[in-house]
Amino acid sequence: MLKRVKQPYDAFLVLDVEATCVAGAGFDYPNEIIEWPVCLLRWQDEDIKGKARELEVVDEFRSFVRPTWRPQLSPFCTSLTGITQEQVDSAPSFPEVLDHFSKFLEKHRLIDPDSGRRLVRFCFCSDGPHDIRDFVIPIPPWLTLDVMDVRRVVGEWHAFVTGGADRGGAERRPTGAFPLPRRVTLSIPRQLHALGLEPFEGRQHSGIDDTRNIARLVIELARRGWKLEPNTPVNPNRRWPWMGKRGRVLEEYYP
Repeated sequence: MLKRVKQPYDAFLVLDVEATCVAGAGFDYPNEIIEWPVCLLRWQDEDIKGKARELEVVDEFRSFVRPTWRPQLSPFCTSLTGITQEQVDSAPSFPEVLDHFSKFLEKHRLIDPDSGRRLVRFCFCSDGPHDIRDFVIPIPPWLTLDVMDVRRVVGEWHAFVTGGADRGGAERRPTGAFPLPRRVTLSIPRQLHALGLEPFEGRQHSGIDDTRNIARLVIELARRGWKLEPNTPVNPNRRWPWMGKRGRVLEEYYP
């Protein structure tokens, strides 16, 4: 029987954004978020000592976002994400979406509606560091701390169960992990494979479907007794070369 371990966080917000993109653009391209999907996970078996291993999706938030710098989606972007021009044209702007999402956090008693301070310890989770660290501009106060890169955690878990050091009550046996090729990027399907959760459910690069599959990974890691905690620093004052005031794109830099 798998042991429960003491978990430092009460809730988890799994997020995988989609953003504007053009074929051949580098990492310095000023992407604008066009989908903001979140799965909220909470413990179902936490005891008085904070030990738990059963997480469950209790609610979801999803909104498309209207880009303002380059409002017309490229054919490449629509093909990749499945998001249509009609969906973003009728969507709220990013500041409006963040305001709606704050109401979602308030509804679930995660932040105080007046001060915005955290009422419980919650952690954002994403596939890799990029979604929150690089795409969210400006970063709201409730997103400046406590971010867990799930891809990195799955990699650490896989290394542990195939021969790493002891990790508390976490499951450790060679049959607990499916083999992974060396030196490959741990895409979401590969992470699902490593944890025996195949196949990917839904459409890859759909924000909500990616988010739901990442939530499956987090739930399974908890079930196997892995302590879930932040591993990704976020600098709210980070600036890109193309940024003007309040994160706006300098047209002379990126015409």
